[in-house]
Amino acid sequence: MAIELRQQLRLTQQLIMTPQLQMAIKLLQLSRLELVDMIRQELEENPTLEEVQETAPEDQARQQTESVPAEPAAADEVQIKENLTEDIDWSNYIDEYNSPGRISYETESRDTPRFETFVSAKKSLSDHLLWQLLMTLPSNEEERVGSLIIGNLNRDGYLDMDYDDLVETSGASPEMVEAVLAILQTFDPIGVCSRNISECLLIQAHHLGLDDTVVTEIITNHLNHLENKNYKAICKALKVDMDTVVTAVNIIKGLEPRPGREFSEDEPVYINPDIYVYKMDDDFVIMLNDDGMPKLRVNSFYKEAITGSEKVSTKAKDYIQDKMRSAAWLIRSIHQRQKTIYKVMESIVSFQREFFDQGIAFLKPMVLRDVAQDIGMHESTISRVTTNKYAYTPQGIFELKYFFNSSINRVHGGSVASASVMARIKQIIENENPRKPYSDSKIAQLLKDSNIDIARRTVAKYREMLKVLPSNKRKQI
Repeated sequence: MAIELRQQLRLTQQLIMTPQLQMAIKLLQLSRLELVDMIRQELEENPTLEEVQETAPEDQARQQTESVPAEPAAADEVQIKENLTEDIDWSNYIDEYNSPGRISYETESRDTPRFETFVSAKKSLSDHLLWQLLMTLPSNEEERVGSLIIGNLNRDGYLDMDYDDLVETSGASPEMVEAVLAILQTFDPIGVCSRNISECLLIQAHHLGLDDTVVTEIITNHLNHLENKNYKAICKALKVDMDTVVTAVNIIKGLEPRPGREFSEDEPVYINPDIYVYKMDDDFVIMLNDDGMPKLRVNSFYKEAITGSEKVSTKAKDYIQDKMRSAAWLIRSIHQRQKTIYKVMESIVSFQREFFDQGIAFLKPMVLRDVAQDIGMHESTISRVTTNKYAYTPQGIFELKYFFNSSINRVHGGSVASASVMARIKQIIENENPRKPYSDSKIAQLLKDSNIDIARRTVAKYREMLKVLPSNKRKQI
């Protein structure tokens, strides 16, 4: 059989991700802060892309004035004399020259340092403990062992290393390690460098002068009963009355189980909404948040360079055209992203109008398919648009994903959103009697009485999502 070459026509279909489509998909799923960072990076890398600098009306008027041809000097002097009383702010003039010290006036356009730059850095737990250790004037060996212990504390202030491993790593005697650890456990915050929760609470109880009391007995031997709020077992074991146990439990509740909490290095995350929804009369107005978003355009200098000049080499022209094409794609993708977000929010407002008017109890069940069919887009596009996007509404700030939730059937027909059911469960628990909290079965029955058909295990799942303890641990005496 001979080997030969043949030409064959074949018709196939395949999905090709063009650069424009790839960029549009990438921008669509970025959050607002990520988009701003991405634009800043493109401004640094792409010379044909520039930010439009907005000028104030005063600056525009000044530029127009400066562009007018100057007149003879004599005419200028006459003009100044005529407008002297109108141009000078006499109150400012008097305040400046009658003040005891030197005063300088700054305009808003001047770049002044922000007040945040003058705030000192937050001290970490390790720095705070090392400072206290050095204040005790330790020996070189004590300082080395103390630094090792401090370096192995977790974020809650507990020793996150086995004691035997600590002795082996330090190379010091067990007596030395125990002595240094005892010194560190007296430092602020009280309870730091503990090896477990019991030791942490006992150190704090000792600091309050509660040694050999019911408080220390409960911490040492009955934490399991305390966790389950089995106060009767504690009374029986310690042979004391209920009032004494309740008083001791209230003292234990006031102790800090996480001493390192106040030195947490977690920074608060502030949500900057992508969309604002305002109620005007009987209608809702949607506004995109463009604050801090750079306004882009293609630099006209490079346009003229590749069209009017013949001195630019072919290689340079190809490079400029490629960068200009990338800049145009970016600008078009940003506009398309903003337009898509607006359409999605507009559809959400139309579906959830009762929620925006009256609150979470009127949230309707809705899925991505509903919005996709309403605005004529694919569900994957709606999923990308609603990821990491937040909206400011009359009911508060919500992630766009919040408006999409499953439905739960009502007893007498119809459906209700799962988020509304969770809010109802939270309301029932907040209004319950602390001495007789509702069980999950009782909550399910109360919801059924409110025309919401829900199983007990579903109530338990929603309660755990709300981070609410079960009834036996919510009971108070």
